[in-house]
Amino acid sequence: MTGGRDASVLRPGDWITYDSGDHQVVGLAGTSVRLRSDSGAESVVLASHLMAAPDFAVTGTEPLPALEPSGLLATLPEAVRTAAYEWERHVVEVETGLPPGAAPGTPLRPEYDPQVCSLLERARAKADELGVSLRTVMGKRSRYAQQGLWGLVDQRLVRMSAVTGQADARLVAVIQEALAAETPTSTGTRSRLMRRVVKMVEAAHGEGVVPLPGKSTFYKLIDALSTGKHTFGSAATRRQTANRPEGPFTPTFADRPGEQVQIDSTPLDVMVVLDSGLTARADLTIAIDIATRTICAAVLRPMGTKAVDASLLLARMLVPEPMRPGWSAALRMAASRMPHRRLLDVDARMEQAAAKPVIVPDAVVIDGGKVFISDTFIRACDRLGISVQRSRPRTPTDKAIVEATFSAINTLFVQHLPGYTGANVSRRGERIEDQAVWTIPELQDLLDEWLLAGWQARPHDALRDPFRPKKAMSPNDKYASLVAACGYLPLVLRGEDYLELLPVAWRTINDYGIRINYRTYDCAELGPHRRQHSGHTAKRGLWEVHYDPYDLSQVFVRTEQGWITAPWVHLPLVNAPFADFTWQHARRLAAEAGLDDANEAAVARVLDGLLTRAEHGPDTRSAKVAARTRTAVAVHPPAAAPEIENQTEPEPESEVQPPAAVAGFGVFDAHAEAERWL
Repeated sequence: MTGGRDASVLRPGDWITYDSGDHQVVGLAGTSVRLRSDSGAESVVLASHLMAAPDFAVTGTEPLPALEPSGLLATLPEAVRTAAYEWERHVVEVETGLPPGAAPGTPLRPEYDPQVCSLLERARAKADELGVSLRTVMGKRSRYAQQGLWGLVDQRLVRMSAVTGQADARLVAVIQEALAAETPTSTGTRSRLMRRVVKMVEAAHGEGVVPLPGKSTFYKLIDALSTGKHTFGSAATRRQTANRPEGPFTPTFADRPGEQVQIDSTPLDVMVVLDSGLTARADLTIAIDIATRTICAAVLRPMGTKAVDASLLLARMLVPEPMRPGWSAALRMAASRMPHRRLLDVDARMEQAAAKPVIVPDAVVIDGGKVFISDTFIRACDRLGISVQRSRPRTPTDKAIVEATFSAINTLFVQHLPGYTGANVSRRGERIEDQAVWTIPELQDLLDEWLLAGWQARPHDALRDPFRPKKAMSPNDKYASLVAACGYLPLVLRGEDYLELLPVAWRTINDYGIRINYRTYDCAELGPHRRQHSGHTAKRGLWEVHYDPYDLSQVFVRTEQGWITAPWVHLPLVNAPFADFTWQHARRLAAEAGLDDANEAAVARVLDGLLTRAEHGPDTRSAKVAARTRTAVAVHPPAAAPEIENQTEPEPESEVQPPAAVAGFGVFDAHAEAERWL
């Protein structure tokens, strides 16, 4: 100790180290300290600045005492803490003559009386009493003055309680290397990892060079080093954990609707019934606004979402959701707390709209899925003036909100449906396929209604009123509060805009028409453009042709006069609409039957047979393809073709029956839909 002086108090006359020099404290005034350097220069500094200086220290006295790490003390074994408390009693008795907590009036033992014996004599008496050396007692006293009770803890026991204990550092390094190698592999047992570690240690350092612990200790060491890595748990969780960024997670903020919209697609955890009677899972693609947590659009498709689906998702975001037959009047925007009348003054389409905001995105966040990085989707965003921000590879935390929304949809909606599969096979019930009852169009209608009645009106924990932070707001309420401050500007899309969202192919207009993937399209309006240069030198004079992957019965050709719709020349041979995946499957069937899969007429006949008999045939693969086709027709309503002057239908050949009316796989034309229900 310091002979009665409080070492934790700075007094005039003390010498300190500050600003790379020695100074003496000559005066204290409030929060200011007057210093005189060893060269005689005086200065005045704030006490807070002085104490916070990196090189500040009081010289000539013992170091300032440090607070005891109570948290670390609580982790020690009870025997270790008891030994430290016992040493504290002896050290305090040496310093003061009485043990800590002594009752008032307790007599001093003669050998520890500070009035009679010096500090050295009292320390020697304590050493004799405990049977230890004087150096041990003085060392305990010094550490207690600096660190308190923590200085009296046996540090050897503290080191042994560390994660690796006394294990060899070379063994620890090999175990860590082996644990890292387990990330991409299938989950194994600890015994497998132990065997691999032994082989790696012997290969690196030689047999018997590195000491290996016993089996039980080896297991404990592996468990300690694998904490938080899920090495012996779920392989998916292990990979996700390994892919997390090392830095802290940065929350995603948005102050106005549309500032950032996250888009993603995932298989839905429910079995649906296809038209063939088969059951399968469907892909769910959603777009969620960060500022309001509004699910701007949600689209269900058969497994295998295409780029055109993601593009048309953007189009659905930009038009109001119309009320549908059978929906409750409470789902109307006029019945909600959104500013319906003010929005109606700006956009007349709000008259019969459902209670879901129309949000025009400024930026969308996507991952590296081929659906979203395709030229079709990028062109659509560029066309609509939307910037695209791509998340880092294998980093779902970059779009964590949309990932969490999928989980919320499964919890709040999907798990209540018959045919729910659970998050993984370990949570799946028996014969789930037999429990499925909903088709994709029916489930799409249910999902749209639930989004209005459930999600948009349900308080969201991430949406808070700044004046009432304890009260959660619903997405509609948050939108109502933000639209008053940020305004609302509807974006009206024309029918031609939806053609721009379709994939494009560059082709020559020949005498027989246009060939795309062994299909020929032709009509009378193409006559003036046959064998002509399109004017696009960069494309070597080819013509710009747009097509809908869900309706290959026609294509759209851009000319200087406008759009020309060219039908498939073999459409009369097919009695049902077909999509791209249907055509590819028909070509495979033709090849398996020994036919020429490049022969358009032969493939058309196979295609017709596929669509008419697949439901009753034994070929499960064909049934699935046919069912996906019919589902796409029901979910993908036909769009009104753009009006083109002097457009006429091609005259059917006399020997061929005229084509039957075909429900096309048109794109979602929200403008035409709006005109219809206005």
